[in-house]
Amino acid sequence: MSEAAPHPKPASRRAISRPIFERTFSVNSEQAIRVIRDSYHRLMVSLYAIDVILRIIGREETVDEIESLVSQMITECAEQLQQEKSRLEKLKADNGINETPTYTHPRQFVAKIASPQIAQFVELIRLLDQLMIVMDTLWLCQVISNKHCIAARLEWQQRLQRLANKIVTMERHAHQAAYEQGHGEEVRLARQESGLLDEPAKLSKDDDSLVDEADPSPSSDKADAQ
Repeated sequence: MSEAAPHPKPASRRAISRPIFERTFSVNSEQAIRVIRDSYHRLMVSLYAIDVILRIIGREETVDEIESLVSQMITECAEQLQQEKSRLEKLKADNGINETPTYTHPRQFVAKIASPQIAQFVELIRLLDQLMIVMDTLWLCQVISNKHCIAARLEWQQRLQRLANKIVTMERHAHQAAYEQGHGEEVRLARQESGLLDEPAKLSKDDDSLVDEADPSPSSDKADAQ
C-alpha cells in the first residue's frame, strides 16, 4: 500500500525585526494599575495586528489613516485629562494644600513601546495616575466628598478603557474584512508568525458595553468643593 504524498507546507514568512523602547516607571493609583492590567497589553497587540493585517491585504494607506485616527482619539482624551488635572490642582492650591500622598501598593510598569500610538497611550496612563493623585489628595484633605471621589475615579478609569476597547474593535473589523476579501489563510499564518492569536481576542460583555456607551462628562466636572 503506497503512502500518501505529504502536503506541501506553506512558505513561512521571515520574522520582521522591529524597533522597540522599554520604559520603566512607577504607577501609584489603583485606577491606572487597572488600566494597565486590563487594557494595555490587549491594546498593544491590536495596534500591531492592525498593521500586520492591513499590509497583507494591500491597504497600507489605511494603516496611516487608522494610526492618525488612533492618535487623534488619544490626544483628545489626554487634553481632557490635562484640563481636569489643572482644575483640581488649582482647587488644591486655593485650599493651601502642599501635601502629596504616598500609596501602599505602587507597581513598577515596564512599557514596551512598539509604535508612536502605544507611546501616546502609555503617557495617557501616566497622566491618569497624576490626576488620581491630585484627586486623592483633595479627598484626604476633605475638599471633595468620598461619594464624588469614588464616582470620578471610576469614570476616568473607564474613559481610558473605553478608548482601548474601541481600538481593539478596529482590529476585529480589519480581521473580518481580510477574511471577506479572501486573505483568511494568509492572515492566519501571518498572525501565527507574528506571535498573535489566530483570531482577535473577544471583548467581554462588560467591555462591549464600555465601547457602546456615549462618553459621559466626568463627575469631577461637578466637584463639590467644600
